[in-house]
Amino acid sequence: MTALYELCWHVVHGGLKVDVAASILADVMELREDMPSVLADVFCVLDIETGCLEEKHKRDHFTQLVGACLFCVPDAVLKERLDPETLESLGLIKQAQQFNQKIVKIKTKLFYKQQKFNLLREENEGYAKLVTELGQDLSGNITSHLVLESIKSLIGCFNLDPNRVLDIILEVYECRSDQDEFFIPLIKSYMCEHQTLCHILGFKFKFHQEPNGETPSSLYHVAAALLQHNLIALEDLYVHLLPLDSTIIEEHKREILEAKQIARKLTMVVVPSEKTDDKEKEKEKEEEKNEKPPDNQKLGLLEALLRIGDWQHAQSIMEQMPSFYATSHKAIAIALCQLLHLLVEPLYRRAGVPKGAKGCLLKAPQSGHSPPPSESFEDLSKDVFTMLGYLGPHLSHDPILFAKIVRLGKSFMKEYQSESKQEVKDKMDSLLSCFLSMADQVLLPALTLMECNACMSEELWGFFKLFPYQHRYRLYGQWKNETYGNHPLLVKVKAQTVDRAKYIMKRLTKENVKPSGRQIGKLSHSNPTILFDYILSQIQWYDNLITPVVDSLKYLTSLNYDVLAYCIIEALANPEKEKMKHDDTTISSWLQSLASLCGAVFRKYPIELAGLLQYVTNQLKAGKSFDLLILKEVVQKMAGIEITDEMTVEQLEAMTGGEQLKAEGGYFGQIRNTKKSSQRLKDALLDHELALPLCLLMAQQRNGVVFSEGGEKHLKLVGKLYDQCHDTLVQFGGFLASNLSTEDYIKRVPSVDVLCNQFHTPHDAAFFLSRPMYAHQILSKYDELKKAEKGNRQQQKVHKYIAACEQVMAPVHEAVVSLHLPKVWDDLRPQFYATFWSLTMYDLAVPHSAYDREVNKLKMQIKAIDENTEMPLNKKKKEKERCTALQDKLLEEEKKQLEHVQRVLHRLKLEKDNWLLAKSTKNETITKFLQLCLFPRCVFSAIDAVYCARFVELVHQQKTPNFCTLLCYDRVFSDIIYTVASCTENESRRYGRFLCCMLETVTRWHSDKAIYEKECGNYPGFLTIFRASGFDGGNKADQLDYENFRHVVHKWHYKLTKASVHCLETGEYTHIRNILIVLTKILPYYPKVLNLGQALECRVHKICQEEKEKRPDLYALAMGYSGQLKSRKVHMVPENEFHHKEPVSSTNPGGLQNGPGNSGKPATSAPAASTVKSEDGAAEDTDKSKDKSQVAQKTASKTPTMVNKASSSNGSSTPNSREKEDKEKSGKEKKEKKEKNPASTPETKAGGKEKQQKEDRAGKDEKAADGKEKTPKGDKEKRKDDKKDEKGKGDGKGADKEPSKERDVAKEGKLKESGKGEKNAAATSLKSPVPRSEGAESEREQKRRKLDTHSPPSHSSAVKVSMHHANHSAGLSKGEADKKESDKPRDRSKEREKKEDRKERKRDYSNSDREMSQETKRRKDENGTNSSKHSKSASPPDSPRSNDKDNSKRSKSTSKDKSDLAKADKTSGGKKESRHDKEKSEKKRDSTGAKEDKKQYPLK
Repeated sequence: MTALYELCWHVVHGGLKVDVAASILADVMELREDMPSVLADVFCVLDIETGCLEEKHKRDHFTQLVGACLFCVPDAVLKERLDPETLESLGLIKQAQQFNQKIVKIKTKLFYKQQKFNLLREENEGYAKLVTELGQDLSGNITSHLVLESIKSLIGCFNLDPNRVLDIILEVYECRSDQDEFFIPLIKSYMCEHQTLCHILGFKFKFHQEPNGETPSSLYHVAAALLQHNLIALEDLYVHLLPLDSTIIEEHKREILEAKQIARKLTMVVVPSEKTDDKEKEKEKEEEKNEKPPDNQKLGLLEALLRIGDWQHAQSIMEQMPSFYATSHKAIAIALCQLLHLLVEPLYRRAGVPKGAKGCLLKAPQSGHSPPPSESFEDLSKDVFTMLGYLGPHLSHDPILFAKIVRLGKSFMKEYQSESKQEVKDKMDSLLSCFLSMADQVLLPALTLMECNACMSEELWGFFKLFPYQHRYRLYGQWKNETYGNHPLLVKVKAQTVDRAKYIMKRLTKENVKPSGRQIGKLSHSNPTILFDYILSQIQWYDNLITPVVDSLKYLTSLNYDVLAYCIIEALANPEKEKMKHDDTTISSWLQSLASLCGAVFRKYPIELAGLLQYVTNQLKAGKSFDLLILKEVVQKMAGIEITDEMTVEQLEAMTGGEQLKAEGGYFGQIRNTKKSSQRLKDALLDHELALPLCLLMAQQRNGVVFSEGGEKHLKLVGKLYDQCHDTLVQFGGFLASNLSTEDYIKRVPSVDVLCNQFHTPHDAAFFLSRPMYAHQILSKYDELKKAEKGNRQQQKVHKYIAACEQVMAPVHEAVVSLHLPKVWDDLRPQFYATFWSLTMYDLAVPHSAYDREVNKLKMQIKAIDENTEMPLNKKKKEKERCTALQDKLLEEEKKQLEHVQRVLHRLKLEKDNWLLAKSTKNETITKFLQLCLFPRCVFSAIDAVYCARFVELVHQQKTPNFCTLLCYDRVFSDIIYTVASCTENESRRYGRFLCCMLETVTRWHSDKAIYEKECGNYPGFLTIFRASGFDGGNKADQLDYENFRHVVHKWHYKLTKASVHCLETGEYTHIRNILIVLTKILPYYPKVLNLGQALECRVHKICQEEKEKRPDLYALAMGYSGQLKSRKVHMVPENEFHHKEPVSSTNPGGLQNGPGNSGKPATSAPAASTVKSEDGAAEDTDKSKDKSQVAQKTASKTPTMVNKASSSNGSSTPNSREKEDKEKSGKEKKEKKEKNPASTPETKAGGKEKQQKEDRAGKDEKAADGKEKTPKGDKEKRKDDKKDEKGKGDGKGADKEPSKERDVAKEGKLKESGKGEKNAAATSLKSPVPRSEGAESEREQKRRKLDTHSPPSHSSAVKVSMHHANHSAGLSKGEADKKESDKPRDRSKEREKKEDRKERKRDYSNSDREMSQETKRRKDENGTNSSKHSKSASPPDSPRSNDKDNSKRSKSTSKDKSDLAKADKTSGGKKESRHDKEKSEKKRDSTGAKEDKKQYPLK
């Protein structure tokens, strides 16, 4: 062939002639038979090649060659193979175009026209027999094999088209789709290729893909059956189905957008109008006119697959579509649900059916191609959970399947919780996570789409309640914040729910709670998260909705209540909301509203509390105390324990009784029926071990508020947070104490030392938590002892109680030792410390009046019930029974408390002797008592404030050794500035209540001499001299008499006034607020003196004016107090009535030193100074250098008048050993003192022996007064004192220059052993007076100023009571002390002292007249008055601070001289006075009594 081609090619190129080539080809033709055909092929190739060449001659050569070879190649072959144009040029055909047309016609005839048509109408008999064969009754013994043989014969007989026969078989199968068992095997055995069957089915589906076409379900069934039996491939058939996948995705996106637009429209505020309504109607009509799109054949096939149980192919189709697109069509969702029913049926029958339920049995599918049914929980993970995942929220179409799944979950959880083997439990963990995922993705979204199905909600709660709250809240969070955004349908539902919630909340009022509550209930069954979120947002804005909302929630299901708890916690934890108001001084109102809602909801409805309590705990761990407000409200509402500092006196009294009395009369609103709610709260705390952690965190957080949180916050807010934290701790601790059993409480609360040392709990909080434990233990031990020994005698019971106390408290006494330094226990015994902190008001007194009041109320209620004619008889009977039972409980409780108090008091009576050791000074003992016991507890709670005051009174009444009642009260009242300034708002209320109770006691003693004599007259707490052991401590001469006590009370009132005015004038918010609160609290007992009240009134009025625009809260407080103060004015008395001087008996003790009003009257304190000396005197002297830098500041802040300060005598530098030396002077000094009536401190009160000195002085003073015509008495006395001071100056110098603490301590130790020696030594040491010099006077003035202006920060101890008769003069050297011990002859010293005293008096009169006349002129100039009364009265003006400048001037001269005189008097004078002198002084005093009564006595 190649050779032929080359030969011909040479011809074409002209290399060989045509003739030669033709002859050669003719010869070659004979070689083979097929040579013509081969040559024709060569010509065909050359024809194509030459046709492409541009050279025409080559084409001509080719044409000539073919023409020459026509004889050897047949024309037919050439016509078949050559191009029509070439044939035309050769002349073999006429026209190429006609030839082409002829070819097309022939080809069409050959290839496209059937030789046999074989159509139904043409071969109707064959096809008719075929249809008859396929449509026959198949119930007999007809099998697919027999029918197939018949079909084959028909095809052969009638020459039927096999494909057409297959199509007819499918058509008949479609009509008889229930005969799968017949047709599937028939098609399997008939067909040979899957593609042919798939194409035929595809053509069938395409036939229905017209705009209004509807594909029959039977065709879907046929296709699904063929797919299930693998007769066709899904991939081959899927391409024939419409719509396309891209169209489905676009449609899904469009649905989401439409849903969001609908949601947006529902949330927008649109004003309805007719135009918009018309437009919407027109749009709807247009949509109806539009042609319906063709059926979604893919979804139809999917439904058919699901109905026959072909999950594998169905899953493949669903994977091609967007999530939940397929199941969003109800038919598919129901089909999938039916399949799930079949799969879970066996397991449900075994494990899920509740008792008593029957249900209809479902038969499992017989087809081997469907998934196997689940027999165990492990089988669920194979297909069931996957199917549920595809089903998603559309499980809502089948509530029965929903219930089955939930019940299976419930059964699984019970098995999981009961499983003890860890290995099995680990395997079950994967199933647990599957159930949780199913709950999140299927159950909750499905519940959302179920319209108002409360039963399903309760069924689901039965499953959910088996999860811990952490899992549940996670599910609710996903449900609320994520699920609603994943499905278009849920987006619409959310918007509709919000719209409906708005509608209901707009119309919710107290009057329509019931109907609105039903609507809320219906809405909440399906969409609780959305509904509650909206309701809570409304409550945060409008707190008046709380009550109606809480009442309307009674139609909720248990699941809804749990969801509500989660929504509340989520709202509380919202990071976008600030918990403080913009002013940063108060807690936001939204938080307060939510807290109030929490309390009301959790009390009224059975909602689990664990989540909320854990939230508060976590916030405390994080150092955030805002959310304690929630705990406070919850405990208050659920347990009925109310914490408020605004209690009335009656309520406070009721709070000192038993639990029943507290519930009836202790709270503002009687919260009844709290038994169940408090039990729920207790169970939640115990089950989750939160009781103790909450207590400890709150106790620690109190300081955390100040030191951790408080740095950036406003001081006012810090105080509120501190109060909130503290109040909640008190409330929560009270709840635990009253609701936990003894065993539970003891098991959870560790001992005090562990609380304080390991958990760093403050001591007051630690004892607060431990106190109920001690009471429980003592009572239980007491009961044990009573049972062990049967004895009914009261005395035996008391002894058993004391034994029980000792057994229980002994470990506590040991434990408390580690709480403080060893030095503390030198004065206070651990027993006393523990007793103070372990007792309560319940132990000290029985509130009989409170019990009587509540019983009378109940009697009145019974009477009102009897008189009520409208009340039904049954209700009457119930109410009367309730009141009677309550009355009996109260009476029984009162009796029980009375017995208890008697036992406690007996126990205290036995313990008191060992309470106070007083190894150091009495002042130290009182300081430690105040610092470690009284002050920490008095601000802990209102009831503790009352307790502290009553405890002090009780210690006094018990005649406790080494306890100085006077000193204790004086330290409490003397300087309250520092305490008030450091209090929070609530603490200041408690502190005010404490002061009020203390003042109540003092006022009672002050009001009547008989009461005073009865309750204080012979008590060791009112001793002014504490003698060495073995001496009769109850000597009447050493007791403070009634009149001097009244002076002391006046001094305390003045001290309070001074401190109050100072606080009011500081301008500090905290100072002003706190002092106003304290003043309001103590208003019943202070102020009692008219001029002090006026001073306060003036200052408060100024505050009202200044703060009206600046700080409205201070203005409100000041206005409130001002109004109350004015109403109390009628009860105030002039100063001379408050501590009026009356003729005093010979047993009247000496004057008081360091009194509040000794200004201008130094002589009054001199005798007292000679008899009493504070143990702190030497310490004060040694602290001079420390005080220098503080003088100016303290003078400005603590002393309203320098005159008052300067005049206070510092008897602390004078020893008790000088008592008898000054007796001769004491009479005159006492006279002067009573004329001035200074309310001196109790510490300086001398024993009864000083009265002789006072009487003697009183007589001589009167003589001096007669000699001076117009000079005021006070001035005359001052002159006398000045002269006396000259005489005693020498000793005074020594006392001032050489004091040291070490020497005083040493002297105290020696003097305890030898008391008498001291007195004699003191007498001898004073025999040689040193002349007074200006240098000494200036030194004394400086010292006087320092000592007077110095006040300890905790409490200014103005009262300098001599705690031991061993107190010393700072000026006594060691040699002098030895001399005191050896110098014993008293008679000689007495005589010498009398003689010297007479000489001194003569000098005094002459010198004092001159000095005092100058002083009087200066005073008149400064005060602007010539009135003798004004000069006598040095009491403070309306504002004690208003005369600071004038007073400071006076202090440079008068006060120094007077204080010096006072000290000089202490160091001079005889020990005894003759009877004649006594009588003389008494007569003089009586004659001047009337004038003296009119005088007012200034305060320090």
